[in-house]
Amino acid sequence: MTLEASRPLKICLLSYRCNPHCGGQGVYLKNLSRALKDLGHLVEVIAGPPEPNLDNDIPVYQPPSLDLYNPDNLFRMPSLKELSQPINLIEWLGVSTMGFPEPFTFGLRARQFLRNKLHKYDIVHDNQGLSYALMTIKDWLPTIATIHHPITVDRKIAVRSAPTIWEKMKQWRWYSFIGMQKRVARKLSHIITVSKTSSRDISRDFNISPDRFRIIPNGISTDQFYPIPEIPRKKDRLIVTNSADMPLKGLYYLLRAVSKVAQTHPVKLTVVGAPKKNGYSQRLIQKLGIGNLITFTGRIANEQFVREYAKATAAVVPSVYEGFGLPVGEAMACAVPVISTTGGALPEVVGDAGILVPPADHHALASAILTILENPQQAQKLGRAGYRRVHQHFTWLKAAEKTIATYREAICDHGRF
Repeated sequence: MTLEASRPLKICLLSYRCNPHCGGQGVYLKNLSRALKDLGHLVEVIAGPPEPNLDNDIPVYQPPSLDLYNPDNLFRMPSLKELSQPINLIEWLGVSTMGFPEPFTFGLRARQFLRNKLHKYDIVHDNQGLSYALMTIKDWLPTIATIHHPITVDRKIAVRSAPTIWEKMKQWRWYSFIGMQKRVARKLSHIITVSKTSSRDISRDFNISPDRFRIIPNGISTDQFYPIPEIPRKKDRLIVTNSADMPLKGLYYLLRAVSKVAQTHPVKLTVVGAPKKNGYSQRLIQKLGIGNLITFTGRIANEQFVREYAKATAAVVPSVYEGFGLPVGEAMACAVPVISTTGGALPEVVGDAGILVPPADHHALASAILTILENPQQAQKLGRAGYRRVHQHFTWLKAAEKTIATYREAICDHGRF
């Protein structure tokens, strides 16, 4: 299959979970679709829950699903009419047995939707769902996938952090979809990932040849994340983005670091996100006696988010592993001095524009925090360097241009792999 190199493409993006405000997959879908459209291509999206809230000129199709992870009606009991549909029954049984069937069942629904619409698209681009249904779709149309990072790392850390054998078994069951994703990924001719680290680790853990990967860093939405010079920074104030109590995100280590720093400095920590009720964060805060130092904002509008960055002395990214690390790029775009671990691809994003420390080391985090708090001139220098780095290296326009080049490769190679 060939296409004129300059002809606009008709693109179908698939994304099984689409929160546009948190989580890398939703942010990726929203911004990449916009950038592809701005380059003159036709973009349509097939999405799972929640509503992705894309721009009005980008059509979105959401096949009906049970949406059993909706926080407003978590693990609801479906009606008998809903369960009479085979895909719904599969989804409900998967969730009921502590699995995570959404990637698989979303793929089945996307395949049903696409079956009679193949003429509408030149290429299908899957956003880390990697359902078995993709095996059929790729025979119909050129198909690629983005894998943001190896989910095997999440599983390893989650299992290791689980306190009991029962909890460890639950984590293994939850991540049982990884086997499917490995098998499907091996059948794709082109895979996009967002960093050299992710490419290396996915290649190793999924047993895929490195030459299948195209490394295309994420962009940072500089129209949404930017400095506000008229808002003065507050002394001894830290900010972290942490939307869930996930061991991978390393909030545990930051809380311990804050407790240590608080022995000598009146430090405060703003957490953009909400803790899980009776989760490890709440328990650790109580144990350390630092409840008066920590503020959880819950979900906030982007305008307030940027203002919180503007007030902060420094942003901390304590993740044990990141395939890219959007929060570190967003903080840099706001000219906030950054302290980050070296977990995963974070050093590729930070470069020399922040302080890097080993992951899972609260002593190192505390030392870096003290360096920033006690050296305001160095903090300002790092903030300016981060701002420049984002604008030079991480834009969605560059990401979209490289993605289009990968699409054209996959279209030319379709049927040969």
